[in-house]
Amino acid sequence: MEQMFSPVTVGRLTLPNRFVMGPMTRSRAEYDGTPGPLAAHYYSQRADVGLIVAEGTQPSDDGQGYLTTPGIYTKAHIEGWRQVTDAIHEPGGHIFIQLMHAGRMSHPDNTPHHRQALAPSAIAPDTDMFTATGMQPIPTPREMTMEDIRQAIDDFRHAARCAIEAGADGVEIHGASGYLVQQFLAVSSNRRTDDYGGPIENRTRFAMEVAAAIAEEIGPDRTAIRFSPGSTFSGIDEGPEGPALYRHLVAELDKLGLAYLHLMHLGNEELLHDLRRIWSQAFIINRPGRPWEEIGRDVAAGLADLESYGQMILANPDFITRIRTGAPLNEADPPSFYGGNEKGYTDYPTLAESGLASG
Repeated sequence: MEQMFSPVTVGRLTLPNRFVMGPMTRSRAEYDGTPGPLAAHYYSQRADVGLIVAEGTQPSDDGQGYLTTPGIYTKAHIEGWRQVTDAIHEPGGHIFIQLMHAGRMSHPDNTPHHRQALAPSAIAPDTDMFTATGMQPIPTPREMTMEDIRQAIDDFRHAARCAIEAGADGVEIHGASGYLVQQFLAVSSNRRTDDYGGPIENRTRFAMEVAAAIAEEIGPDRTAIRFSPGSTFSGIDEGPEGPALYRHLVAELDKLGLAYLHLMHLGNEELLHDLRRIWSQAFIINRPGRPWEEIGRDVAAGLADLESYGQMILANPDFITRIRTGAPLNEADPPSFYGGNEKGYTDYPTLAESGLASG
């Protein structure tokens, strides 16, 4: 545990500890995608975590999947995120904004332009999505043309530049959890026969081009990426070549010199060790459901440089203090995760507010 409180270099940043607040969708932005004052308060409460990775943020109208998720591609978005980044930086915190293009994980009722979703292939995820009129089946997306692919890459590039203008320390590409980047990687969602489908080298092309475009735009040391190898979220299946695909992709991405790789680890220990050896920069592991008593084990074992946590930090604005002192943690409240107001967002009590602080 002691090593978790030691400084670490991530890209151009020197972080005071090795804890990362993982990206968590909270669906509390305005309907135009602008984050409001509550978001600034929520993130600033947790600014003593070494690095905050903000929730998935769409890079375009096409990239939006869910209601009231934030965007980072308009002037209003930039101004809204500036309030957030200023609130985090004031006490000495650091923030990367996660860029998330939902791809087929969308519904026309949830987007500003109400268009059919875009995806590598016209294959629906066979699941429902919450909309303003309730749960609805996700419709079949439109297969992306080459022009659509080029536009999506340009949208990522533009969003990254907007994030830096908004004061973010960098951006994390969301290549996990069944969204657009992973849709290109998976054989279940990518049946293309052109340069973006088929062999591993082709299915990884979109991820590589997005990362290269963003690194060129804002610098590789402000560019990061997240993967979830083996994820089956909403019908994703990477097939038997999945581990080989990630070994190839991570080796190619490593050449760009990105700030970090953020891995949602789902159980393939051999692949985890291989990717750790392949990757030269900062390596972050998120183990969903990791118990309190295992905090710090991956860093201590040399498997990771940092560890990321979600619900523990969501429910504990003073997470670092609680971990450092061994104090009990608040329990997260799942019904308040998505949408709403300050309840379950900014009202989780600190130790002092709970009357549990010593001294």
